[in-house]
Amino acid sequence: MSRLAARAAAMLHGIDVAAQGPRRIGKLVSYDGLMMEATGFNQPIGSAARVIDADGHAARAEVVGFRGPRTLLMALDHDAPHTAGARVEPDGQGGSVNVGPELLGRVMDALGNPLDGLGAIGGGHRWPLAGRMGNPLDRGRVTTAFDMGVRAVNALLTAGVGQRIAICAGSGVGKSVLMGQMIAGADADVIVVGLVGERSREVTDFLATKLSGPVRQKSVVVAVPADHPPLLRLRAAMRATAIAEYFREAGLKVLLLIDSLTRVAHAQREIGLSLGEPPTMKGYPPSALGLIPRIVERAGADARTGGSITALYTVLADGDDTDDPIVDTARAIVDGHIILSRSLAEQGVFPAIDVGKSLSRVMADIVPPAHQQAAASLRRLWSVYEENRDLILMGAYREGSDPVIDEAIRRHGEVLEFIKQGQKERIDLHDSSTMLAQGFGR
Repeated sequence: MSRLAARAAAMLHGIDVAAQGPRRIGKLVSYDGLMMEATGFNQPIGSAARVIDADGHAARAEVVGFRGPRTLLMALDHDAPHTAGARVEPDGQGGSVNVGPELLGRVMDALGNPLDGLGAIGGGHRWPLAGRMGNPLDRGRVTTAFDMGVRAVNALLTAGVGQRIAICAGSGVGKSVLMGQMIAGADADVIVVGLVGERSREVTDFLATKLSGPVRQKSVVVAVPADHPPLLRLRAAMRATAIAEYFREAGLKVLLLIDSLTRVAHAQREIGLSLGEPPTMKGYPPSALGLIPRIVERAGADARTGGSITALYTVLADGDDTDDPIVDTARAIVDGHIILSRSLAEQGVFPAIDVGKSLSRVMADIVPPAHQQAAASLRRLWSVYEENRDLILMGAYREGSDPVIDEAIRRHGEVLEFIKQGQKERIDLHDSSTMLAQGFGR
């Protein structure tokens, strides 16, 4: 087609060719295995690009920065056979994602491509990948309880509609299992799951065991395994959050789960160090720690539409260190945190929730005083036992010395039984509150 004919066709479809201006085509001049540099490609950060080699092979990339007149891009494809002088050209809308009811029941990657073999994924709307900047006064208060289906959470760490919760633990302590229990028991219109940096086997297992049956039809899953480039892992969390924001804008009650926030920060660390950022605590550059509030603050209740995003973020505590920079940053920005204990898991207590170290910052606003008093009573028994654990186990404590410690020792088994719950068992909010009042109320 001649240039004149192409212009006529564009005008026929309502495209203003003059307004579009020339299409900028760049040239690849440097590639070190992760970061690419191109000349003549002046595109804003976040723009999508295609790198086309002499043999016609095209690979995807994204603009992440610039250095003088050179544009810095990060590859989105594995082991692409790039060559010096390859053509770099714009590639559509990189800063927004397809959203819509058509996404329900589907599994996709970070770029929106289907992974479930059910054909192309539609979506009649676009939503900014990085979200829309909102007025803080439009954020609704958390005043309504959100039923998680887990007795210890419902009774002792009561969640609210629009709350952001971090689940912190070391590896293999049961974060994903607890998330699965919450998904099965959650009272939500839509469930959006972001599986970031997981093993491929765990993605399959998660879909088969935790999103099976009717729950699957109201769920959207964005999955990017651990062996994918860091930019894709980062985009997976951003895409999952953007999808949740769209459904919240429609007035729905959304449950968002990101597993795990630590691996999102690891991806940003790789990107930041490649861009030359200085490493700070434990090698994390400032952008990695700054990314966590930007993601977490996008969740919450919307006072305008009545919709909400109740969010759960798993946080991996490296070496069971709960003072890890990522754990500490996440804990400071969320509305509550659940700490899982390896010692409880080793005793066969699942979910292995450390009641003393866990907290819901909105619980006082959403439960009646009697419920709060019963929860405080159980917490007191837990903390007294933990404070005197060494004395008790060594036999150095003499019964009768302190009636509070005596009660904590006598009822420690009851406390552990209250926390325990089978993986397939669901206990709703009302039953959890009733059992708490009967066992530990005054």
